[in-house]
Amino acid sequence: MTDKKILGDYSIIKSIGQGALGVVYLAEHRFMKKQFALKVLPEELSTERAFVQRFEEEVGFLSGLEHQNIVKVHNISFSQGVHFLVTDCIVDENGETTNLAQYLRAHKKQLREEELYNILVQVAEALDYAHSKKGGGVGMAHRGLKLNNILISKGKAGPNIHLSDFGLSRIIGPGAVLARSYKVLAEALGIASIVGVAQEGYPVPPIDNKKLMPLHASFLQNYFFLAPEQKRLEECKSGDAKADIYAFGVLAYYLLVEKYPEGYFEMPSALLSNTQFDWDEIICQCLQSDPEKRPTELLPLLESCKQSSKGKKVPPKDIEEDPLITKNELFASTAPFVVSETPFMIPEEKIIAIDTAQSEEASPDHEGSSKIQTLRPVINVAQLERPQTDLDPGIIFQIDTTVKQYSPEKKEIKNVQPLLTEMVVIPGGVFSRGSVGGNRDEMPRHQVTVQSFAIDIHPITNEQFVRFLDAMGGEKDNNHHDIIRLRDSRIKRSGGKVQIEFGYTKHPVVGVTWYGAIAYAKWIGKRLPTEAEWEIAAYGGISSNLFPTGDDIEKNQANFFSADTTVVMSYAPNGYGLYDMAGNVYEWCHDWYGYNYYEVSVQEPENPKGPLQGVYRVLRGGCWKSLKEDLRCSRRHRNNPGTVNGTYGFRCATDVQ
Repeated sequence: MTDKKILGDYSIIKSIGQGALGVVYLAEHRFMKKQFALKVLPEELSTERAFVQRFEEEVGFLSGLEHQNIVKVHNISFSQGVHFLVTDCIVDENGETTNLAQYLRAHKKQLREEELYNILVQVAEALDYAHSKKGGGVGMAHRGLKLNNILISKGKAGPNIHLSDFGLSRIIGPGAVLARSYKVLAEALGIASIVGVAQEGYPVPPIDNKKLMPLHASFLQNYFFLAPEQKRLEECKSGDAKADIYAFGVLAYYLLVEKYPEGYFEMPSALLSNTQFDWDEIICQCLQSDPEKRPTELLPLLESCKQSSKGKKVPPKDIEEDPLITKNELFASTAPFVVSETPFMIPEEKIIAIDTAQSEEASPDHEGSSKIQTLRPVINVAQLERPQTDLDPGIIFQIDTTVKQYSPEKKEIKNVQPLLTEMVVIPGGVFSRGSVGGNRDEMPRHQVTVQSFAIDIHPITNEQFVRFLDAMGGEKDNNHHDIIRLRDSRIKRSGGKVQIEFGYTKHPVVGVTWYGAIAYAKWIGKRLPTEAEWEIAAYGGISSNLFPTGDDIEKNQANFFSADTTVVMSYAPNGYGLYDMAGNVYEWCHDWYGYNYYEVSVQEPENPKGPLQGVYRVLRGGCWKSLKEDLRCSRRHRNNPGTVNGTYGFRCATDVQ
C-alpha cells in the first residue's frame, strides 16, 4: 500500500499508524486540497464474503455518528482492491497525531485526579451516546477500545478526547481481529515461518528483543482491553455495549495505577491515598465477568463516583482523644471501632496503657464481681501508627571503617531564569501573502485574516539558548527528540557544562531542530510564529515589498552569501522594527509544509495555521550562505522537524489580547 501514491480521490502523504485493523494514512483530497485520515482495511478482507456483507450493512451507521468525542467518518469507499474509511485527522497543539498512550508517556508525572476524571467523562459521553444509537436493532458499540485508538487534541480545560476505529472490530469480525493481532506481530518480527521451521527440527532464528518489546506491549494492550466474552468469542445477550463497559473499567484502572488489572488485583483505594472519588465502585461494576451484571450507562456511574465518599479511610486525627470503650469492645477482635460511621480497627498491639481506676459511675462492689466496670484507654493517637523498621539492622556492623564510604553527589536543583527578547506587537487585520511570479508553492497570492500577535525583534541567541540547555540538563526532550546537535552549533559541552565558543554569545543559535525550537518556546511561555505571521512580519507593514528591505536587498542590509553568522541586530530593522528577517539564519515556523496549501488558504483565510499534518515543517527567511532569491518575503523553505543544520535557528511569538 505504501507505494501507491493515489487512492481513489486522495493523494497519500505519509503513514501515521498501523494496527490489527489496518493502516492509517495522512492523505489530501486531490481536488478540495483538504487533509483527511484514511483507514485502509486489510486487503485480504475484500475477498471474504461475510466481511463485505457486514461492511455494507453497518458502515452507514458509523458515518451517522455525530459526537464531539468520536472521530467523524466522512466517507467509506472501495478502490484498488481495498476498503477504506475517510475520517477527520485529529492532531494536538503541535500538529502531531497523538494517542492516549503517547500522551501518558509525554506526561510522565501521574495525571491529577481531576484531569483523569475529565478524560473518563469524555470517553463515557462518547460511549453512552453510541450505545443509545440503534443500528441493526442494537446499540452501536466500539468493541475495540484501548489507549491507542483514543486520540488527543488540545482543549481549553485540558486534553480533548476523540475515539477512533468505532465499530470496526464488529465489521472485521471478532475472530479475525484476534487472528490479525497475532499476524501483525509475527510479520513485524519476521517470524511468520518460525513455527514451521521449529517443527522440522531446524534451529529457530534469534528474535530482536528491542524490536519485540514495543510490539509485544501493543499486542498485550489489545488483549487486556478485551472483555472475557470477547476472548471466548461468545455473543453477549445484552449486546456489544457490555464489552465497551468492561474496556472502560480497564481504562479507568490503568489511568489510576498505571497497570492493567490481572488476576486478583488490588483496588485503587489500596494503592492510592487521598483520592477524592470512589474509584473502587467503578472498577467493581465495570469489570464484572458476567456481562449482565455490568451497568448499562457510564455517566451516571461516574457522577455517583464523584459524589460518593464510600471506602474513605478516616485519618487518625478524626478519632476522639479520650473515648470511652467497654472492656468487651476493646478486646473483641471482630468488633470495629466506629467513628463518623466509618470502621477503623484498633490492633491489640497498639494499646499503650490502660487506666484501671474505677469509673465514677461504677456500681457498688458486690461479692465475686469485678471492681472494673469500664476502662478508660490512655492512648496517644499518634502512637496508633506503626513505627518504621530497619529492614537490615545488622548492616551497621558490616561497615569497613578503613574504606571511605561512597555517597552519591547531591545535585543542586537549578532555577534557571531565561533571558527574554524584546517583542513587537503587530495588530491583527487583513494581509496579503504569497506571490504572483514566485515559486509554485507560493501561489496564488491571496488575502488572509490574522489576529494580533507579538514577535521577537531578533532570533534567539546562543546565550539565551544555553540557559535552556542548562535547565533541560541535556540535548533531548521528553520524547527523546534531539533539541540541538552541538557539533553543528557554536555551543560545546565540557566537563558536563555547556559553553559558547568565544565571540559567538550574541550570534543566533544554530543546529536547532524544530523540536528544540518549540521546546524552548514553551519553556519561556511563548510559541513559534505561524508561517502567515512570519511572512506578515517580514513585509514590515508594506505588503508590496519583495524583500524585508523593500524592492531590493544589498549586502550591507542583511547577512547572506557570506561565510558565517553575524551578531543579531547588526543590520537595520524593517518597518516593524524587526531585525534579521532576511538572512543570518533560516527560522523555524510552527506550520507543517504543504506544497499546495495556499490553494486551501484561499478557501479558509481565517488565521491559517498550515496543513493538519505533513512530512516537513516550514522554514523562512534565508540564511548566511543563501543567495538573494532565498531572502524574498514570500520564499518558502522546509525540512524534516528533526533535521539539524548549521543554518537553522528561530525566533518566538505569542498571542496578544
